[in-house]
Amino acid sequence: MYEFVEVGKAKELLKSLSIPRKSKKVNIQESLGKFTSSPVVSPMAVPSFDNSGMDGYAISWSDQGESRKVVDVIQAGASPDFELPKGCAVRIFTGAPVPKGADTVIQQELVNRVGEVIFFEAEQVSLGMNVRKAGAQCQLGEIVIPSQTQITPGTIGLLASLGILEVEVFESPKVGIILTGDEIIEIGNPLRPGQIYNANGPSLQAFLEKLGIEEIKIFKVKDEASEVTRVVREALNEVDVLLLTGGISVGDYDFVKGSLEENGVSQVFYKVKQRPGKPLFVGSMQEQLIFALPGNPASVLSCFIQYVKPILQEWMGNPEAWSGPVYLPISSDFTKKAPLTFFLKSKINQGKVEILPGQESFNLLPFGIADGLVEIPQDQEHVEEGSLVAFYSW
Repeated sequence: MYEFVEVGKAKELLKSLSIPRKSKKVNIQESLGKFTSSPVVSPMAVPSFDNSGMDGYAISWSDQGESRKVVDVIQAGASPDFELPKGCAVRIFTGAPVPKGADTVIQQELVNRVGEVIFFEAEQVSLGMNVRKAGAQCQLGEIVIPSQTQITPGTIGLLASLGILEVEVFESPKVGIILTGDEIIEIGNPLRPGQIYNANGPSLQAFLEKLGIEEIKIFKVKDEASEVTRVVREALNEVDVLLLTGGISVGDYDFVKGSLEENGVSQVFYKVKQRPGKPLFVGSMQEQLIFALPGNPASVLSCFIQYVKPILQEWMGNPEAWSGPVYLPISSDFTKKAPLTFFLKSKINQGKVEILPGQESFNLLPFGIADGLVEIPQDQEHVEEGSLVAFYSW
């Protein structure tokens, strides 16, 4: 007999596991969605030179008078090698370098130009106006992106502006999926009596790809003890995280747990006080993690969302991996009798969460429209309409 663990205890056990993160450098165009594994420091000061923030005229603020003679023009991309003469101005454009001797840019709307002379009102001008100083954005060596920051299109734009071609990110683990069950048939083949199509493999693969897992290997095994042991050994030689579906209960053809033990997998926990997905096994071996999920599709997906997903997110550097659910009002009363934590397929409608019909562990129909899972705690029998409930999105 194995003692069931409560959902909260199961998650605490998972959080306590040591995750062997690895990092790698990738081109910034391949980094979208990944998390930085170390701080990114600027290889330069930005801006690297004082430049104009407006189209207008660059002057020295300390010069006297409300007029200046225009002696030159500076466009963006130019490299002026002169010093502004006293009492003079240069025509300047946005982004262009401010020449030596100038410290203020008067936007062209405040200037009246007559020939080569400009006129302006002194009270409308202040020292340093419209000049973007060198290093105003960041200094050389300054941290511009902290570690464990998810890379967005904006992040990539910042990296590119700094001339950074590669960024160091957390590497995603290699994940294997072992599908058990002689009754499982691949899509495209005709079903015979007693057979069902493989739903767990495609759905798990889709969830893994959505998380950013890059290497996924699928294994199919017959319901024979020696074969399950052999395929588990083969998979453990190739992956960091191993998922198995089916064969983890106590039936005559449930060989998964024994096969894991034969391959040296240590148990973290086995069986959780929840519905669906009670016969969940989690184990470890050196730096590998193993999740033996139940065979019913709803149980597989529920266990994946609650336990596998946050582990993989933590592995890839996501600091919010275990941040937990959001709380939303429930759209109708709900009552349960079993003293178990329930995970219910649900959908958000107009700010409320709706418990969908078809909550049986074999039933995938509500997954077609569900947004996520509602958690009803083990010790709570009744939830009234409008009460806040925990909601886990896909």
